[in-house]
Amino acid sequence: MFRSVQPVVWAFDIEWVPDPSAGKLVYRLSDDLDDRSVLDHMWIMGGASEEEPRPFLKLVLCRIVSIAAVERRLREDRSVGLTLVSLPRDPHDPESAAEDQIISRFLDGIGQKKPQIVGFNSQNADLKILVQRAIVKGINAKDFATRPEKPWQGPDYFSRGSEANVDLMDIVSGWGRGAPSLHELTTLSGIPGKFEIDGHQVADLWLEGRLADIVAYNECDAVTTYLLWLRFAHFAGFFDEEEYEDEQDNVRRLLQEMGARPNGDHLLRYMTEWDTLRARVKTLR
Repeated sequence: MFRSVQPVVWAFDIEWVPDPSAGKLVYRLSDDLDDRSVLDHMWIMGGASEEEPRPFLKLVLCRIVSIAAVERRLREDRSVGLTLVSLPRDPHDPESAAEDQIISRFLDGIGQKKPQIVGFNSQNADLKILVQRAIVKGINAKDFATRPEKPWQGPDYFSRGSEANVDLMDIVSGWGRGAPSLHELTTLSGIPGKFEIDGHQVADLWLEGRLADIVAYNECDAVTTYLLWLRFAHFAGFFDEEEYEDEQDNVRRLLQEMGARPNGDHLLRYMTEWDTLRARVKTLR
């Protein structure tokens, strides 16, 4: 379990797809091949089978297409401010949607604000793909990458078990089949998991040019990760019952505010799903 709740917390989630450019380079494929054909070849080389036609590929062979985070900031008056941010800011702008821009902005933000980052499998997946893809893209992320000489001299995002990187999956997972998925853990906790789009659909959405839908899905996953972190923090005694309810009310207000904006309907649908699921969980108990 984590030992602290820092003044600034980022609960984040990343979406990625197989990178056609990586496939062409690593497997020496023709530049004339279309992206779908390249991805099919990459899955075959990754061990595709009838039971698993789209196996998990090495992270370095994938490109990051979206990052979303819920920021919790403790103000000077001890009130809590919540913000939902996502990259690319404009899914329809090719420059904004470029992978190097997405990675650079996110890592620069971490390097400057030094938040306590929270993820689900962040230690083994999300942080690893960020670093691997930043390296192959030639990105400089000094403020993020610099490690303190002593633990009390600043956050260390590379140290397993560091308070700077809270991996919720690492906290609850054991060996083998006992590890819960994000969908299983959140659904049983009354928090929406996968309710409209599944992660396996992201590659198809990207091939169809539906990046805005991926970003919307990504934002919902970030909210889910944040709500799960709140539940962990409540379990660990950082929030009592009343404080925990207040923290969830903050999320509700955030969803209502962001959902009222253009292209924010998915957040209102998320809130409806949250209410429905919470009611059902209470009934079944």
